Amino acid sequence: MAIKKSQKHPKLIRNLWLAFGGLWVLIILFFTFLSLGWLGFMPSFEELENPRSLQASEVLSDDGEVLGFIGLQNRSNVTYDQISPNLVNALVATEDVRFYKHSGIDARSLFRVLFKTVIGRQGSSGGGSTITQQLAKNLFPRGHQSKIGVVFVKFKEWVVAVKLEHNYSKQEILAMYFNTVDFGSNAYGIKTASKTFFDKTPAELDVDEAAVLVGLLKAPTTYSPILHPDRCVERRNTVLHQMHRYDYLSDEDYEAYKEKPLDMSHYSPQSHNDGLATYLREYLRTYMKDWCKHHRKPNGEYYDVHRDGLKIYTTIDSRMQRYAEQAVREHFSKEIQPAFDRELAKRKGNPFCDISKDQQEKFLTQAMKNSDRYRHLKEAGLSQKEIRSAFNQKVKMRVFSWKGNIDTTMSPWDSLIYCKRFLNAGLMSVEPGTGYVRAYVGGINYRYFKYDNVQSHRQVGSTFKPFVYTMALQDLGMYPCTEVPNSEVCFEVWGKPDWCPKNSTHEREGEMVTLKWALAHSVNWVSAYLMKQGSPEQVINIARKMGVRSPIDAVPAIAVGTPEITVYEMAGAMATFANKGEYVEPIFVSRIEDSKGMVLERFTPQRSEALNEVTAYMMLELMKGVVQSGTGVRLNYKYHLNQYSTCIAGKTGTTQNNSDCWFVGITPKLATAVWTGGELRSIHFRNMTYGQGAAMALPIFGLYMEKIYKDKKLNFYRGDFERPSVPIEMDCANFQQEIENEGFDWDF
Repeated sequence: MAIKKSQKHPKLIRNLWLAFGGLWVLIILFFTFLSLGWLGFMPSFEELENPRSLQASEVLSDDGEVLGFIGLQNRSNVTYDQISPNLVNALVATEDVRFYKHSGIDARSLFRVLFKTVIGRQGSSGGGSTITQQLAKNLFPRGHQSKIGVVFVKFKEWVVAVKLEHNYSKQEILAMYFNTVDFGSNAYGIKTASKTFFDKTPAELDVDEAAVLVGLLKAPTTYSPILHPDRCVERRNTVLHQMHRYDYLSDEDYEAYKEKPLDMSHYSPQSHNDGLATYLREYLRTYMKDWCKHHRKPNGEYYDVHRDGLKIYTTIDSRMQRYAEQAVREHFSKEIQPAFDRELAKRKGNPFCDISKDQQEKFLTQAMKNSDRYRHLKEAGLSQKEIRSAFNQKVKMRVFSWKGNIDTTMSPWDSLIYCKRFLNAGLMSVEPGTGYVRAYVGGINYRYFKYDNVQSHRQVGSTFKPFVYTMALQDLGMYPCTEVPNSEVCFEVWGKPDWCPKNSTHEREGEMVTLKWALAHSVNWVSAYLMKQGSPEQVINIARKMGVRSPIDAVPAIAVGTPEITVYEMAGAMATFANKGEYVEPIFVSRIEDSKGMVLERFTPQRSEALNEVTAYMMLELMKGVVQSGTGVRLNYKYHLNQYSTCIAGKTGTTQNNSDCWFVGITPKLATAVWTGGELRSIHFRNMTYGQGAAMALPIFGLYMEKIYKDKKLNFYRGDFERPSVPIEMDCANFQQEIENEGFDWDF
């Protein structure tokens, strides 16, 4: 009997060893098959070398400031050397204190989880995932899984973590981790989070700020410093405690930092609706989508502006852009909109002029159909009648005001009327020599007013007159000092009564006046006289050479500004005068790089000779008169720009019924066009006190340039315009003789 027992014992041992060995073989085969991708998706070597994340494209200013992002997630990557050691220490101390000792999987942590969390049910014992495993989960998301599926995917993450450790250094893994995590507030990645919460770069973060951000990783909403500041401080102090526990903080520093109050004064969530140059960023989003359709990556795929982390370097100067936006906000909030509101009060709040109730209804109905609310209701299957009824029901909403957004209750229909009461603006500045667009303001607030007034067509009024006077100088051989009659001029219109434009004032009517005086005072009779000496076709030809592409009817009325032209076109055309007659097409982007900094394309503007250099210089002299003694004189007596430079040329413009108000201003290094008015031409002032270019548009230019000149870091040029190669004397007494003595050839 004893012998039989001893004989069975070796067999039992052998079976146990076979079972144990078989188990290990199964485990090895399981992980081998996982690694090879035979049991489902497993990232390839190439995918591990180039992990794909939804990396937004950065829009940067010419002076290096991040203007915003274009992407599905607000994410932009950084390298390890761009990350503060405070962030690294906080993360390692809190999430994976043995990070530098393991190779992706920490066996000690796994056993702790098994015995304390699973068996001992101690929820506070911590998790077993290493930073590398968390990175694997971020790079290759799990998706929706069953409980068994989660376990299976967890094993996959182990394999990916080991592969990541094999392919990347510890520093690279930390950088990748910080680039992939979500911090809440639409901030993906540490670069965006640092900017959003503290207006800093990741390298600039202090210890307590780093602790806040690392603390957010556990639950961005639960520990949000904005939504739950008390919880955020508690979580921050937990991170600080871990840093102190593992000797990343001294006793004194730990006590000091945990007592610091939470400072969220620089909190600024990044979104498409906020930040600098919002209208330009939206324009670039559309532009870049088209660009991507024609440019492929090395692997043959087309670039995706929302995912591939492109870097779009614009020509915008962030300082000028900020000053332009400030100027619009300052002028409208303090002067123009309050004045218009006072006028609206006399009209019982109705912002419309000159149109019937039926026309108002038609316009508002179209505005309703353009709204997101209408689109959502239509997609839900509601009829037109039901949608219209829904627009009459009062709901809670947030609306715009210059004193801050207002939470209120009103019907969506009334909100349409409310929005139309706000006057709007468009501004663009171009550097004459390069064509670089330095500032671009498409409206007063992109969140509430999406329509881009830089790209829209508006009637230009008297700002079109420089094209007429250019024709007189270049084609008719006139000079700034040439005298012409300030008398009524009529044009025969076939089949209709004669058209006779009127002057805005009776000053010097019936006298002989110089071209310089006539342009300075924007005399319609003189513009009509010049048109009659030449032709509409000649003026249009000059406008075309100067970059105006908008349709223009060849009729005499263009002499007083009937064409509808964009702010973009006007700014580019006016820059031609300052560039000695050479038109340079305005551009917004200087270069595009991929996520690794490789230049994909550089941009240079198209150039063409539009005017004779002497003609261009004489036009500047004519337009200086507008600022020195004409309709633009308030630039000097109110904004004191003559303290900084006496070489500013300009032209005001006001259309019929005060609907569109313009100012174009030119300095040797910057040409700016400003439009102001209502969304419809029927929304306007009824008086000339505010309803003219000199009162509505010119002050924006004045405030804008005043800020630019005062900025010592900008060191903006204050000299004169460059004279033409032909020596000329601009004094009216001998100007014509000087030109004739030089024998200059006027044919161009």
